Amino acid sequence: MNKDEQAYKLVLEKEDANFDLIANDNDKLRQSIFNSLGKNKLVLSRDVSQLNLIDGIEVLKLVKEFNIFTKDDDPYGEHDFGSFDFKDINYFWKIDYYDNDLKFHSEDKLNAEKTIKVLTVLRASEY
Repeated sequence: MNKDEQAYKLVLEKEDANFDLIANDNDKLRQSIFNSLGKNKLVLSRDVSQLNLIDGIEVLKLVKEFNIFTKDDDPYGEHDFGSFDFKDINYFWKIDYYDNDLKFHSEDKLNAEKTIKVLTVLRASEY
């Protein structure tokens, strides 16, 4: 293996480690959906926010407990997107990473000092 190939391999290994750290952080964010999100945000779409209380709680529980990640909907292994059905309706959840002003994407999604995560829950039909 030449130097370029070794350097490329090191970059890929570092990225893999970062993906694992990001996935861990994202899992923690979803699992704290009923607790404090800190400076992070939860956004519910219009249709999700209009669910009755019981159904709304159930949808959020499904987001919290989601663990079916595939290469199709989680190609980087960051656990930042999920899709599930509830009462024959398909829902999505997505985590995005913004700067502290919520104007631009974060330059470093692993740095909590520079990043606000926004967890959005919506019906697939609203996408």
